[in-house]
Amino acid sequence: MLERLTLTPSVSPKPPNPDAAKTNAQAWLYRLVVLMTVMTLFLMGVGSATRVMEAGLACPDWPLCYGELIPKQQMNLQVFLEWFHRLIATSMGLFAIGLTGLAWYWRAHVPKGWAVLSSFSLLLVIVQGLLGGLTVTELLRFEIVTAHLGTGLLFFCTLVVLTAWLTPYQGVGTAGWLKGWGLGAVFLVYCQSILGGLVSSQWALHQCLYGERLCEVMNSHLVGVVPASLASLVVGILAWRQAALHPLLRKLGQLIFLCLLLQIFLGSTTYNLKLAIPALTVAHQMVGAALLGTLVAFTTFVARDFTTTSLEKSAPFSPS
Repeated sequence: MLERLTLTPSVSPKPPNPDAAKTNAQAWLYRLVVLMTVMTLFLMGVGSATRVMEAGLACPDWPLCYGELIPKQQMNLQVFLEWFHRLIATSMGLFAIGLTGLAWYWRAHVPKGWAVLSSFSLLLVIVQGLLGGLTVTELLRFEIVTAHLGTGLLFFCTLVVLTAWLTPYQGVGTAGWLKGWGLGAVFLVYCQSILGGLVSSQWALHQCLYGERLCEVMNSHLVGVVPASLASLVVGILAWRQAALHPLLRKLGQLIFLCLLLQIFLGSTTYNLKLAIPALTVAHQMVGAALLGTLVAFTTFVARDFTTTSLEKSAPFSPS
């Protein structure tokens, strides 16, 4: 008697889904670069507080502080600000290394050029660290302090571009002509921020008001308010009046208006009070950086209206 044989078809494993791999890679990179962007804005605020509280040399050595990782015996508010600023900056360096490594590991899943730009951010962190060390060893020379700020702002802008580049977005093809206006506003606001760095690093406001020195530095920053503000205002107005504009660009245009008004208020109040309230000075720098970052994000999304690649169009991920 023959037994009936039942043949069970073999089940082959499902092939890996390339879209799922790309979505997962982009989601992790998106979370990391957003975290770094927020931390960098906070770091610039801590750096501004360190300068306002005259704590730039609270730790007389570098990279340690009084020869220790944590100077417990010497710890006070000024030492804490300088030490905490270095701690966050070191963390950003580690994050930048991780971001660059992951970007090249997942380079097939990110937009073309994204990994190269992440490498540029790592280079900026290295330069920023060297400038930070020179700031201490050269006893707060104003040109080094200003270069330190300028590099930090450039690093922040790079992170904003990386974030906007990965943000799910499908433009409607009506905003590409705004790119030139956005780039112009970014350039003017960045230059105005550098002028502000020169004023703060030399204490030009106090020197001009009480010693009639460095008034040309102070006045250059005051004059620079006009073109930077007008350029930002024009971008906001054009975003408001442009028909069929993507809702995200409209929200960024409104945020440009808000940051600009708040920055003008903080700047004028800080000037009239002669830097008497440190919190206002710190807020002035942070809002200025936020305005610059918003303009960079706006310009990046405008550029994506006509330069979105097929890789970005397919299977957009959810950042949640």
